[in-house]
Amino acid sequence: MTTYPAAPLHPGVDGPPSGDGLLRIASIGPLALETGGELPDVQLAFETWGRLDADRSNAVLVQHALTGSSHVARGASEEEGWWDSLVGPGRTVDTDRYFVVSVNMLGGCYGSTGPASLAPDGTPWGSRFPFVTIRDSVRAEGLLADHLGIDRWHSVLGGSMGGARALEWALMYPQRVERCAVIACTAASSAEQIAFAQAQVQAIRLDPAYRGGDYYDGPHPSAGLGIARRIAHITYRSERELQARFGRAEQDAEQPFGSVLPADRGRYQVESYLDHQADKLVDRFDANSYVILTEALMSHDAARDRGSLEDALATAASEFFIAAVDTDRLYLPEQSVRLASGLPGEVPVHRISSPVGHDAFLTQIHQLDDQLRGAFYPTAQVPVGFPPADT
Repeated sequence: MTTYPAAPLHPGVDGPPSGDGLLRIASIGPLALETGGELPDVQLAFETWGRLDADRSNAVLVQHALTGSSHVARGASEEEGWWDSLVGPGRTVDTDRYFVVSVNMLGGCYGSTGPASLAPDGTPWGSRFPFVTIRDSVRAEGLLADHLGIDRWHSVLGGSMGGARALEWALMYPQRVERCAVIACTAASSAEQIAFAQAQVQAIRLDPAYRGGDYYDGPHPSAGLGIARRIAHITYRSERELQARFGRAEQDAEQPFGSVLPADRGRYQVESYLDHQADKLVDRFDANSYVILTEALMSHDAARDRGSLEDALATAASEFFIAAVDTDRLYLPEQSVRLASGLPGEVPVHRISSPVGHDAFLTQIHQLDDQLRGAFYPTAQVPVGFPPADT
């Protein structure tokens, strides 16, 4: 990976060579945090696709969800991206026309400064990494946009936690965001969403290997992180989908009632499925980053220090696109309706119809192609025969 200095960078115009979907790192210097703390030397990992026009009017910022990365779409590496069906040549967000940027959120573990990064004393931040908010991450992204020479985004879009970041961009920098898409997210984390999140964070913190967050010289808290992922994944999927896929079926013909002792019983297929999801995350994600990003999302509240929600949203100058998943039990469709009703003007709520639940914002995003093209990307071409994304 290449580290660029804190100087103006214009990929595809007069800066370093562009490479679609290749991870790059920019140093943005010190960052003052919303709580009063400061990170002394912040680096942000980002990827780009396409080329920035000479007038810099075609830049699109795509924001990832909680455990996502900056790798939105395929590029030079051909590694699958998490929104391949939405972003790419000829897709709705057409990288032949738009300069797409995606940034690994501050506190993450895919190249941006986070708890596993080295502090000024040369050791990992660990437990010393400060609490950061969604607004802190957006402020950092604003500095990166400055370094990239992007004064105004053609559009900012994201789903789930990415939707929270997109909304904050529109509220913090109303003159820098022409269009804003908030998908499967809300104006503020609700009590139930905070409760789900708290259980996940506690699962990690109560793992003996966590050691208060200072575990980098020994075993990582894999058990706690795996439990957190199991809890989260249940909220990402609907009861209807889990029942249709698994029901009460046994795993590998094992009998859940096949033993006197609980530890020796067989398993249901849905248990094996959750174990698989946990194992996948543990292999790729840092437990401290999971805690930091989860607590940042818990803090999400568009109205904080801005008066009422209506007062906060009234400052937005962007054109908005709001969408919800009809079976989402984590970010309820009515919460998207509440957000849309508080925005200036008449803002419809588009729907993804799927039995999957919350994760349909990833796997079924193609359902919004026509609406997004009509609202934000009117001349984009429709890909022929492109399969839906998978989680």
